[in-house]
Amino acid sequence: MKVCIYGAGAIGGYIGVMMKLAGADVSLVARGAHLEAINRDGLKLQIGGEEKVAKMPASKDPADLGPQDYVIVALKAHQAWESAEQMKPLLGPNTAVVTAQNGLPWWYFYGFEGQYANRRIESVDPGGRQWNAIGPERIIGCTVYPATEIIAPGVVKHISGDKFGLGEPNRKVTERATKLSEMMEKSGLKAPVMPEIRNDIWLKLWGNLCFNPISALTRATLDIVATEPGTRDLSRNMMLEAEKIGRRIGVHFRVDVEKRINGAARVGAHKTSMLQDLERGRPLELDALLTSVQELGRLAEVETPYIDAVLALTQQMGRSLGVYPTFPDAVINEAAEGAID
Repeated sequence: MKVCIYGAGAIGGYIGVMMKLAGADVSLVARGAHLEAINRDGLKLQIGGEEKVAKMPASKDPADLGPQDYVIVALKAHQAWESAEQMKPLLGPNTAVVTAQNGLPWWYFYGFEGQYANRRIESVDPGGRQWNAIGPERIIGCTVYPATEIIAPGVVKHISGDKFGLGEPNRKVTERATKLSEMMEKSGLKAPVMPEIRNDIWLKLWGNLCFNPISALTRATLDIVATEPGTRDLSRNMMLEAEKIGRRIGVHFRVDVEKRINGAARVGAHKTSMLQDLERGRPLELDALLTSVQELGRLAEVETPYIDAVLALTQQMGRSLGVYPTFPDAVINEAAEGAID
């Protein structure tokens, strides 16, 4: 099984080491000092009190690695959009592409029937770049639950969690999804195949869409956001708006709002990924987590005053600090002229 991890950062590096040590033919796309360290010393994973080291081909140029059976995209959503064209050398006739990212994925409406069939989510895929360059028929959806971080070039630290939900957009349990699940399970990861991956995507998104931007605006850790009366109430109202949107487009929520917030509170004094990015001057992953939900609200004709307000504040904060990535004007204009079909 040939597997390329496209974006061998914290999550991608964790997957790559675990799969390589279990016998998969793994290669990595990375860059900068991280890539240099991997090529010199191998990719190191600190997990369970020990350090695992895996040596495998790594390059910043996908053309060096050739066609794969699976490409696991572990970039953030805006980075994945930027990289869609460069991914092509990895794609053979039967290559599956696994979107291991937070937020609503660009392929979300692929395989839908009725009024939402094959709609494009412009806030995460302006101009349909990923839809056209990769193709939704290649996709295996993935929800990412582990917490990991890069602590030095070439060194990834595992903090908690080992689950990755997998699922086909067409709701079928396919051979390609099953084989990937079996390989990941052999690697020591939990990777159940879910007939309805969208429900799992929404369950994780439900918390991310409120806790991430509120924590970035307030600099508060997750336990405070989820328990302080004002921020908890704001989170609840944003989640209720999102739940209404989700149910209108066919999502089933297996827990209620209060249980979801309480679960976040139990995580403790954790800095959300958006707060960590803000503190490090990195671009905010806001569009996949919140702008996309606002876009679906407009599509489903659900009013979202709380989502709108928090999104506007976070966008402006990001612009003022230079950490809110914007798409090229030409692509925005193309989308606005009716690129959705």
